[in-house]
Amino acid sequence: MDFEEEALLLLLLIRRRRRRKNRKLWVHTILETRNYNGEFNHLFLELRRDEEKFFNYFRMSITSFDELCNILKEKIKREDTIMRKSIPPEERLAVTLRYLATGQTFMDLQYSFRIAATTIGGIVKDVCKNIWMYMKDMCIAPLTEDRWKEIINGFMKTAQFPNCLGAVDGKHIRIIKPVQSGSAYYNYKNYFSIILMAVCDSNYMYTFVDVGSYGRHADSTIFEESTFYKRLLEKKLNIPAPSSISRNGPVLPNVFVGDEAFSLQENLLRPYGGKNLPEQKRVFNYRLSRARRFIECTFGIFANKWRIFHRPLNVDVEFAVDIIKAACVLHNYVKQRDGHKFEDTFEGLPNSIIETTQNIRRGGPMLTTVREEFANYFVSEEGKLDWQWNMI
Repeated sequence: MDFEEEALLLLLLIRRRRRRKNRKLWVHTILETRNYNGEFNHLFLELRRDEEKFFNYFRMSITSFDELCNILKEKIKREDTIMRKSIPPEERLAVTLRYLATGQTFMDLQYSFRIAATTIGGIVKDVCKNIWMYMKDMCIAPLTEDRWKEIINGFMKTAQFPNCLGAVDGKHIRIIKPVQSGSAYYNYKNYFSIILMAVCDSNYMYTFVDVGSYGRHADSTIFEESTFYKRLLEKKLNIPAPSSISRNGPVLPNVFVGDEAFSLQENLLRPYGGKNLPEQKRVFNYRLSRARRFIECTFGIFANKWRIFHRPLNVDVEFAVDIIKAACVLHNYVKQRDGHKFEDTFEGLPNSIIETTQNIRRGGPMLTTVREEFANYFVSEEGKLDWQWNMI
């Protein structure tokens, strides 16, 4: 061993000893008091005495929290060791819900829950994964023919749009630029994002979600590459048979409604493009927007309940996808059990409408005819709304 190698080994040894010497505490004194002063142990029992305060804190009722905890308890619990006691499942779930509900960072939550930021990150990731894995089919269940008919009836009742299977759109979820990602996640709004592509019913609940596409991709591209769209083309979604929307009218397919970013297809309607449209087309666009607004409202309720989406997600892309999927499941879970409160919606809707028409197929004559039949129905005596003429 020559002199240079000896000097290098000595330097490494000095650095290693210096690191060991600088680490004064294995667990910081602030974090050692979790069992006494941590937010969960200090506040949780008090919140359970007030249903309204509990809902405001966790974004769900006491009953919903308990049921959720019972479902996940065996999946998220950890064993005690000779070094320390594990964090109980109830507290792990509480930390995760508080992270989603407030948008606080792991470092912020560290001081309130008295749990290390790295530990909180691991807890949130684990709980989010398990929420998606074990609750997806419960909260975003596969659609049967009876469920489709229920959705169709819902849109007819609330939006006066016949044969409507749901509203579809994409929402950009802001993220911190992933390392070495180039411009893949940079969207037309000039920030980095991944896309939540979703379909909803007239009760503001998700019936399909696709998460993780690059922010630079167009809505139509993401939708047409999804498993949902492929099953739609293969006729494997249990969609009811086409039916007439008017007395003695032609049989028309059941359709999803989307904005200008989507292409006109057999089971997907988009508005007429251009300016200075004739009255019939303007009425159609208005009636389509009344049905399509449900997905915009769903995104608004979603983001205002889980306010982690009010800021860029400062985690890696895989973790961000886990967070979004879990939040979508929780959105439906809470909506099914607790409904939604006005304060979840009054802050305004997210800007998620894509204005570009790039790579859009206009559709052939048959598809244009289907849209024209809907347009004819909306101006007929049977299908018109008294106030629609004042809205165009």
